[in-house]
Amino acid sequence: MTELDHRYPGPGTEPYGPPSGSLADLLERVLDKGIVIAGDIKIDLLDIELLTIRLRLFIASVDTAKKAGIDWWETDPALSSRAARDALAEENARLRERLDALEGAAEETTGAVR
Repeated sequence: MTELDHRYPGPGTEPYGPPSGSLADLLERVLDKGIVIAGDIKIDLLDIELLTIRLRLFIASVDTAKKAGIDWWETDPALSSRAARDALAEENARLRERLDALEGAAEETTGAVR
């Protein structure tokens, strides 16, 4: 047998043996390191750009994403109860300020009329 015969045992057999890892191992590796998938979709008509969609997908664990500086889910009110409370508190403060300003203006107007 030649060296080539040893590398490729024959038809119907795998040339390099079975894969050495399971799906769980692959998923653990991807989440630990993170993976970025990027793509652009562009639609042109007669050299006029009609639509461009830029897709960026970052797959990682929460810890890996935080290390990369990505933590938008902590400030999105739809995804975080703390962020929702903070957003409500900010809105409440703004509304109170507006109400105070309107009441002050109303008092000045009614005081000037009297």
